[in-house]
Amino acid sequence: MNKKRYKIILLIVLILSGSVLILTQTRSNSPLYFDASNNHNSLSSSQKSQVDDDINNSRKTAITETVKKVSPAVVGINVTEIQQYNSPFSSFFNDPFFRQFFGDQGNFNQKVKELGSGFIISPDGYIVTNDHVAGNASEITVTLTNGKEYKAKIVGTDHSTDICLLKINDTNLPYVTLGNSDDVMIGEWVIAFGNPFGLFSLNDKPTVTVGVISSSGMNLEPLNNRYYLNMLQTDAAINGGNSGGPLVNSLGEVIGMNTLIYTAGGVQGNIGLGFAIPINKIKRVITQLKDKGKIDRDFNIGLRIQSINDGIAKYYNLKSTRGVIVTQVLPNSPAKAAGIKEGDIILQIDDYLINDEQTLIGVFQQFTTGQTITIKLLRDNKIITKQMLLEKTS
Repeated sequence: MNKKRYKIILLIVLILSGSVLILTQTRSNSPLYFDASNNHNSLSSSQKSQVDDDINNSRKTAITETVKKVSPAVVGINVTEIQQYNSPFSSFFNDPFFRQFFGDQGNFNQKVKELGSGFIISPDGYIVTNDHVAGNASEITVTLTNGKEYKAKIVGTDHSTDICLLKINDTNLPYVTLGNSDDVMIGEWVIAFGNPFGLFSLNDKPTVTVGVISSSGMNLEPLNNRYYLNMLQTDAAINGGNSGGPLVNSLGEVIGMNTLIYTAGGVQGNIGLGFAIPINKIKRVITQLKDKGKIDRDFNIGLRIQSINDGIAKYYNLKSTRGVIVTQVLPNSPAKAAGIKEGDIILQIDDYLINDEQTLIGVFQQFTTGQTITIKLLRDNKIITKQMLLEKTS
């Protein structure tokens, strides 16, 4: 067999076997070479590992790293409440004639199970959640991402601000970093963690949704005597069960607590209007709850006020109906000591803009006895400020 025919047969064999990628011949009488170094089956285990690492690293973002960092400190909360219901026959049983035979059966208590979310703020087991999640609970079970369950106790809860502080007995627990909600930027990325619809119980992991800060400083209408002022608005999906979970920025810092959603047109789920209590307010409240178990609001302002209508706005030549007008200042009161006068129009208290009488009531629920607040007033068409000490009622 001549050399040329031999080379052709060898080439065919090599191609059919799949072992050749490169053929080289320098001149007619030089030997035949083949190179299979690019064959994927020949990669070493270390090379394969490096390729996998490169792919995984390319998928990592600030969001995925934040989720990895924060998730262990997010908890699912299951509570049992004792709720009182009125019997549909309560009027019948309240009749003294029938009560002597059937007793007092107009009202009855029933155990109701609810769920929500929370986040650990210290390695010794302090947990923050909403008052409407756990504030009235008779039993509280907290589940961590490692599957461990703990019975929790209420350290303190504040109905007005919807903030509750819990405690579980353990140490060296994962915990979150608390950020600065005064430093948030409209449009920055945020991540909402929580336990929507109890999904945490399926795999002991929080559900994660991503969005942006849509707005800040939102004063919402009160709900069940809870006042939601200076709220953070986000389009990160928040659903039932997310209440009490952390809202986190891309640095992994908690900037708020998921609390409310707005619905419209009969839609029960998320429509992109979610609200979180800013973390700076939470810090102030939980400090007092930890120290005293409650918030001290035993102060009397000494003001009588009225919302501004179109008539009042026209009389005082105001550009809008925002604010409240002072109709009376009581003697020997914090308002009197601060130099507030009848006819003053209150526009702002600290960072809270005053829209109407209801807003003012809610704003004073944000403060505690002993605080000094700054009040911005309109008097004689001039803006002035006054300092008021919220003194304890004698």
